[in-house]
Amino acid sequence: MTKKAYELGILVGRFQVLHAGHEDMIKKALKVCDRVAVFVGSSQESGTEKNPFSYEMREKMLKTVFGSRLEVYPLPDAGIGNVAGWGEYVLQHVKADCGRLPDLMISGKEERRQSWFDGPVGAGIAELTVPKTIDISASRMREFFIADDRKSWKQYVNKKLIPLYDEMREIVLTSKDNTETRSI
Repeated sequence: MTKKAYELGILVGRFQVLHAGHEDMIKKALKVCDRVAVFVGSSQESGTEKNPFSYEMREKMLKTVFGSRLEVYPLPDAGIGNVAGWGEYVLQHVKADCGRLPDLMISGKEERRQSWFDGPVGAGIAELTVPKTIDISASRMREFFIADDRKSWKQYVNKKLIPLYDEMREIVLTSKDNTETRSI
């Protein structure tokens, strides 16, 4: 029996540093969904300026902060862009990994996501758009690593991630000039 408004909610993101904005969205999802599944986009990417962290490191960040309250799954790029076809691709992964389609898609306010579930499979999925109330981006968080601005970085992360700072900073520094991608 469902205890909350939705049985299964999903979030899709690269989480190329889990920051307070991501955490805010996930917390909102946990309040209204019995199950929350996070799909880590560009999961095959790592070691580049835009995508320094491996899927495993991003999963570690999510699990460090949220523990078993989240289900975390890889979502490799499909190479088709942010279109309804991408939404169908995401839903195929959700069904395969979660055993069912979601009831709710949780996302930030991004225009490109508005058309993801326009296809017939996504027609019955509710959407929760979480307004951006924390002015931070993963790009800016990576800039804090490059500048070794630990103080600024700490303002936007869960305290459980602070012990990972040096490891994460080394990954960002090693990746910062690499623009080549292994994407499809």
